[in-house]
Amino acid sequence: MSTLLHRDPRNAVPELLDWLESPFNTLRPYLAQAIRVEDYVADGRYVVRAEVPGFDPDKDVEVTVGPGFLTIKTERADESEGKHHSEFRYGHFTRTVPLPAEADDNDVTASCHNGILTVSIGLKTAEREPHRKVPVVKGAPAPALAAG
Repeated sequence: MSTLLHRDPRNAVPELLDWLESPFNTLRPYLAQAIRVEDYVADGRYVVRAEVPGFDPDKDVEVTVGPGFLTIKTERADESEGKHHSEFRYGHFTRTVPLPAEADDNDVTASCHNGILTVSIGLKTAEREPHRKVPVVKGAPAPALAAG
């Protein structure tokens, strides 16, 4: 009588690719570990914390901010030679986070401690009424759209 060997079908191809040490490993986005983040508002600032363990913040981490977004980029290069087993992920990792409308992209600080990158962005505190009444003026109808 033969014994059945249970194999997880999701692991068959990754094991084969790992065995071949193929450069196509980076084409397996479902296995790649994205930069994990958390965000919250504290003390009038929008804070994004990202896990970047093992990355040197001086060389391997780049933070950019633009109108409406924050991007964190990291890179890890494989420096080992010869055949070896590694479950580390190498290459470029990027995560873009949308910013709240009131984020002030001129007031941004970033620090890294124990593998946690913390980016703090000031929030503009425009004094606005939450709701305001808009007067309706009686007048001529709006002009008709021109046929194009």
